Amino acid sequence: MSSETDLVGWKFDNTYVRLPPAFYVKAQPEPATEPRLVVVNRPLARELGLDPIHLESQDAAQIFSGNRLPPGASPIAQAYAGHQFGHFTMLGDGRAILLGEQITPEGKRFDIQLKGSGRTPFSRRGDGKAALGPMLREFIISEAMHHLGIPTTRSLAVVATGDMILRETPLRGAVLVRVASSHIRVGTFEYAACLGDRTLLESLAVYTIARHFPDINPEDPQRFLLLLQGVATRQARLVAKWMLSGFIHGVMNTDNMALSGETIDYGPCAFMDEYDPNTAFSSIDHAGRYAYSQQPLIARWNLARFAEALLPLLNPNTEKAIVSANEILEDFSKIYEEEWLSQMRVRLGLQEPREGDADLARELLEKMYAEKADFTNTFRALATGSSLPEGFEPWLTKWRTRLASEGRTQTECLAAMQAVTPAIIPRNHKVEEALAAANDGVLSVLEELLVALDVPYDHSRAREKFQQPSPAGRGNYRTFCGT
Repeated sequence: MSSETDLVGWKFDNTYVRLPPAFYVKAQPEPATEPRLVVVNRPLARELGLDPIHLESQDAAQIFSGNRLPPGASPIAQAYAGHQFGHFTMLGDGRAILLGEQITPEGKRFDIQLKGSGRTPFSRRGDGKAALGPMLREFIISEAMHHLGIPTTRSLAVVATGDMILRETPLRGAVLVRVASSHIRVGTFEYAACLGDRTLLESLAVYTIARHFPDINPEDPQRFLLLLQGVATRQARLVAKWMLSGFIHGVMNTDNMALSGETIDYGPCAFMDEYDPNTAFSSIDHAGRYAYSQQPLIARWNLARFAEALLPLLNPNTEKAIVSANEILEDFSKIYEEEWLSQMRVRLGLQEPREGDADLARELLEKMYAEKADFTNTFRALATGSSLPEGFEPWLTKWRTRLASEGRTQTECLAAMQAVTPAIIPRNHKVEEALAAANDGVLSVLEELLVALDVPYDHSRAREKFQQPSPAGRGNYRTFCGT
């Protein structure tokens, strides 16, 4: 019998449940009392092959809250482990349920996950629920990252459940519908390695190669080394994009590093206003382990944990396996530096690689730190030909000389720079304004912010209020692991 649910366009496959059952447990979302759609990502729905009109119905609210399963879903909670702030622990989806994998009209595969849908066997003492504010925060930041061209998980919808959840104070409950290329993490491999069963580890590695690295020949005797290399390359490129955008993830635990190369888990993340390499927003990162400047180092550290998990597959001789893995970790650092410098050259309007470009770029960052300059708006001023404080003049003279040596006109240079230099990022005070209004039932502020974030390279004055740093006197911004 046909139903409105069938008209949405769900086309599920469930390859993850074909892995050995050690990697997941079957789980069911807990009922929501009065689910109500708060926001739906219509463009993403179309990309997934879903009908946006039917996704705004009450029937969709029932599905996105977990009250009703879409056809073909096989809900599970995934098992994984992780190093959290450097300490190993066994984990798992404690408040997330994977419904299955949506196959798009183009044949692409995306996980559809409900986040905040209730307890699972991995919840331990948690209630498995999530609050409206943090779920909307992930929606805002992940979509901003997408439009900035940074690989990321995405958000299809947020549903208010009609239930209150208890944290320090009662909060409105919500569920986020997260879309990801997969939820396979470094921590998934750590979990498999911890079980001590080589067959289980190999099954996960073979599955990951088939899903994310189809160019690797499954018969290649070096296929698992190539997997490590592929993951390292994607992470190097991803973190370089973070650094060039002033993005601070905030909780780079190994369970938050996706092997697909997408940014995952938007808990205590934020974008810098004033440039300071020591910036760490997270309220629990007291030592600055995951500060802005630490991100490339932590990415390599996490990859070392991935390499350790893979050692039994890399070579029967452990010493030789370690040598091969270390070579790839060295390559990570080189790829990151090359990617960072390549992107920085583009930001500075430079087309021809020259000796000294890295020094020129780092001198700019040092000047920004000394001048307490806004990270995003400094690059924007360069791209639009706007003035910078007097302290920048010595550096500007060097940069203009270097730029002129390529023989292009200023108009050509500025046009190229504006195309890659964001004018709009999710400014912390604007995100907080949107969340506060949404918690009070006013969605217009959120909707206006999302429209602005869809066009981050719009340098027009029409969106000037989204380009301003946080007002002075607001104090140090703090974020929390609410997601």
